[in-house]
Amino acid sequence: MRAGDLIRLSRAASPQFVRPITVRVIRELTDRHTYHGWTWIEAYELGSDGSAHVKRELFVIREGVDLLASGPTSQSGRPGSTVKVRQPR
Repeated sequence: MRAGDLIRLSRAASPQFVRPITVRVIRELTDRHTYHGWTWIEAYELGSDGSAHVKRELFVIREGVDLLASGPTSQSGRPGSTVKVRQPR
């Protein structure tokens, strides 16, 4: 998983996702030791309007992650792009 990837997480990715969510990956946390096939990611949970609502760290099994769209190929991303995060109430 790369920064900018748009992924869908359901019970296939982890039992915690009873209700599937869509997230945009910030980065994979490769410095954490996990079980074989599992990984930690840092991501923004997206709302129904596509805007970022909450920044989260998530523990998922790789083969259960559904890739919806790949992130930018360059390190810098798209010029002028920003991420807006709505603070929880």
